[in-house]
Amino acid sequence: MFIQIEHLNKQYNDKTGTPVDVLKDINLEIDKGEFVSILGPSGCGKSTLLSIVAGLTKSTTGEITVGGNPIKKPGKDRGMVFQQAALFPWLNVRDNVTFPLKKEMSKTDARQQAAKYLHMVQLGNYQDHYPHELSGGMQQRVAIARALAMDPEVLLMDEPFGALDEQTRSRLHGQLETIWMETKKTVLFVTHSISESIKLSDRIIVMGTRPGTILADIKVEIPRPRDAHKEQMVQLEEHIMSYLKKEIDKVISEELAHEHSS
Repeated sequence: MFIQIEHLNKQYNDKTGTPVDVLKDINLEIDKGEFVSILGPSGCGKSTLLSIVAGLTKSTTGEITVGGNPIKKPGKDRGMVFQQAALFPWLNVRDNVTFPLKKEMSKTDARQQAAKYLHMVQLGNYQDHYPHELSGGMQQRVAIARALAMDPEVLLMDEPFGALDEQTRSRLHGQLETIWMETKKTVLFVTHSISESIKLSDRIIVMGTRPGTILADIKVEIPRPRDAHKEQMVQLEEHIMSYLKKEIDKVISEELAHEHSS
């Protein structure tokens, strides 16, 4: 397996010093080139898991390997795309993409690399624009191009389209799917959206909350492009929702109990 997560646990102490389990005994294997979504309600540890794979957060116990190498810190083999594009406002689009390449290659090579991936995300004509001149969807495409320009083996995406309107999200779904098919990157994609996970993924990892555990590992066997198979998508969405309903109800109950006790 290309990515292997074994008996992963994450714990932190609350304000009173009491240990709180965020992730509990996560075991997951991902093949090279797979597009895998992590789906679940708020508080289930999706983003924490992604952050641990990225090397930005340390697990309490357990191990993650990528290509057989243990993950201890961030590395060039993993590119990260966050919910917010996090672009440098004083740099134009080209310079935002070439920024992480400065230590890796010459200025000329970095510009050629940036141009390649900006054309891939359909922003080749916007290289001299600044972030404030771009829409939210365009900024996210710049962030994706920046991550791809490092040529990572794994693309980690933490709800990259969560803040966008539905039409923009739909358009970017198509672009991301095309990029994935062209680059053959391994993608680990965090989302709250069942339909988004079905549209994009080879597999969907459904997580339960408090502590975060894996409830189901579902293979999506609907042919691509998925929009041509609406009925199958709806059936799978209902199947996944059956897993999530109890978890969502549990979150709501806990929040109501907290409100009454405070």
